[in-house]
Amino acid sequence: MELKALLATPFVLPSIPKVVALLLNELALKEPDLKKITQLISTDPALTTRLLQLANSGYFKLSGRVSSVSESLAILELSHVRTMAVAAASGTSIKALPGINLQHFWSYSLNVARLARSLAGLVRQNQQAAFTCGLIHAVGELAIHIGMPEACAALDPTVSPLDLRRAQAERRTFGFCYAQVGAGFARKWQFPQPLVDALEHQYAPFQNEVYEPLAGVIHLAAWRARAKEADLSERELAVTFPGAVGEVLRLDIDMVLQQDPIDWASPLRGQPTR
Repeated sequence: MELKALLATPFVLPSIPKVVALLLNELALKEPDLKKITQLISTDPALTTRLLQLANSGYFKLSGRVSSVSESLAILELSHVRTMAVAAASGTSIKALPGINLQHFWSYSLNVARLARSLAGLVRQNQQAAFTCGLIHAVGELAIHIGMPEACAALDPTVSPLDLRRAQAERRTFGFCYAQVGAGFARKWQFPQPLVDALEHQYAPFQNEVYEPLAGVIHLAAWRARAKEADLSERELAVTFPGAVGEVLRLDIDMVLQQDPIDWASPLRGQPTR
C-alpha cells in the first residue's frame, strides 16, 4: 500500500480502556476536576490525538495553533470533551492489535513523552509541545498495523515495532515509515507545523530543509526509550547513541549514559501535569 492510500484509509486509534472509563466518570460529575481531566487525557496517545484534532479544527478558528492538552482544554467546552470521550469509548473495543502489545505500546509512548519533556527543558524548547509530540510520535505505527496487517505480519518477526531499526526497515520495505504516516495524519488534522515537522523528521532530524529542534528532542527521547526496551549494554548504548543530534542539543553522551530513562523523567513521575 502506498502512503497516500494509507492516509486516506479511515482508522480508529485504540484508547486505554481504563483511562477512558475514568475520564467518562469524571466528566459525569456535577463539577468535574479540570486538572484530573488534563492528567487522564495526557496519559493516552489516542485521546490526546483526538483532542488536538478537535481543537485545531476549523470550527474554533485556531487551526495549526494548538499543541497541547492544556491549550486544547482552555478552548473547548466540557461538552465537547464529553462527546470526544464517548466516541473514544468505541475505540476501546480494539483490545488487541496483531504485532503490537497495546499495554506495552502505551507505556512506551508515555515514557517517550516524559523523556521528551525533560529534554526540552534542558535545551529550552517548549515542554508542552515536546510532551505531546513524544506521546503521539508513534501513532503512525498503529495506523500501519491497522491498515497493512499482512505487510506488518511479515516484517514484525524480523524487526519489532519498537526496535531502534524499525524506521529504516519500514522505509526499505514499504517506502515510508511510521514517522511519515503520523505526520501525514497530523497535517491532515491541521496540527501546528512544528509538531508536524517533528513527527515527520523524528527518525532523521537533519533530513529537513529547516532543522526543527523538536525533531531532535523526539529523536533522542525515542532512542533512549527504545534502547531501554532492548536492554542495551553501556557499550551498545555508546555505539548507537545519535551523536550528531546530541551535539546539536548540547547533551554529552556521558551524561546520557549515566542516567536511567526513568531518572531522566524523575520530576515527572506519576500523572503528568500540564
